[in-house]
Amino acid sequence: MKRVVVTGLGAVTPLGNTVNEFWENVVAGKSGVGAITKFDASKFKTHFAAEVKGFDPELYIDKKEVKKYDVFTQYAIAASDQAIQDSGLDFENMSEAERYEVGVIWGSGNGGIGTFEQQLKDFHLGDGTPRFNPYFIPKMIIDIAAGVISIRNKLHGPNYATVSACASSNTAIINAFDTIRLGKATIMVAGGSEAAITPSSVGGFNAAQALSKNNEDPQGASRPFDKDRDGFVIGEGAGALILEELDHAIARGAHIYAEMVGGGMAADAYHLTGTPPDGLGASLGIAKALADAGIAADQIDYINAHATSTGLGDVGELHGIKKIFKDHPVAISATKSMTGHLLGAAGAIESVISILAIKNDTIPATINTTEANLDPAIPEGLKFVLGKSIHTPVNYVLNNTFGFGGHTATSIFKKYTA
Repeated sequence: MKRVVVTGLGAVTPLGNTVNEFWENVVAGKSGVGAITKFDASKFKTHFAAEVKGFDPELYIDKKEVKKYDVFTQYAIAASDQAIQDSGLDFENMSEAERYEVGVIWGSGNGGIGTFEQQLKDFHLGDGTPRFNPYFIPKMIIDIAAGVISIRNKLHGPNYATVSACASSNTAIINAFDTIRLGKATIMVAGGSEAAITPSSVGGFNAAQALSKNNEDPQGASRPFDKDRDGFVIGEGAGALILEELDHAIARGAHIYAEMVGGGMAADAYHLTGTPPDGLGASLGIAKALADAGIAADQIDYINAHATSTGLGDVGELHGIKKIFKDHPVAISATKSMTGHLLGAAGAIESVISILAIKNDTIPATINTTEANLDPAIPEGLKFVLGKSIHTPVNYVLNNTFGFGGHTATSIFKKYTA
């Protein structure tokens, strides 16, 4: 099969709206969490989130066009534009035949949930006469971000959305990887976006007892692996990758960040929202990804764990990791401690982190958690990077994502060698 490399990156996150700013803040161990400003959350159990800050859609979209797109699509446009520019690809001057070979696969768990809420609110506040915005449906549907990216760039290759809850964007990246190595496209724009810091999302996750309620210390609320954690912190944003067939990338002299070598997907078939204590789904996805890459577990240098800071989820994933890696001292960290949980976009921004960890030989830390306060239910013998990033050779990185419904998706990236 064909080899696939990463030639462009884009990011809109709670820690910065460009890849460089995002990475600098991740390495510095900063938190992107703060008080919710998107709506009045004073009557909710949780008053904080990891919001994108200072985002200006008009940097990417004509002022008259902005109102056509839900915020999740605006984030998708920004991140994909960044990645395309970073890759050096010139779609505008490509022939039509070449653009047939470029596709888009984009993930989201919630799509235009903000648009959906607002439209129903406006309807119920009226006299019952159905008055809906003509852009309501195309702003709301999850596949629209993939469609808009292709329309803006006139890309005629495979185009669709993936929806697997919090595994959505990692699933999109794995599918894009497979599309190229099977010869069904030459270049793929892949990633995911989410804009779900809304009353219904926060209220719904509160009702499910999933969100942290640590309103006294919002920046310390996301504390994966910590015995005092009390739930995840909801985040928003987007991450984008340009995946490209290796020979094509070499021929045009592209900068290559890393190579993608494996992807594994499975289901834990256990519970609507919970994960099995033994980490079955996690271990199945990891094992499939390793087999797909053709490497052994002891070749992995770093695992960017899904670890959302929930009681059962963190421990279940670590049992799954222990089952596969046994006594191999692979470095593990949870960058959601800084970014919050971007739901369907989590896998994409964590792929960006994984790739930059390889490029910079740097493993970001889990913040807010100390060795002394690790959950005693965690299996023994695991190696965590806590408090401060470390500089060390990084050749292979494994990125885990899991979603409500039992979805698991694991991707593997490696340092590129000719």
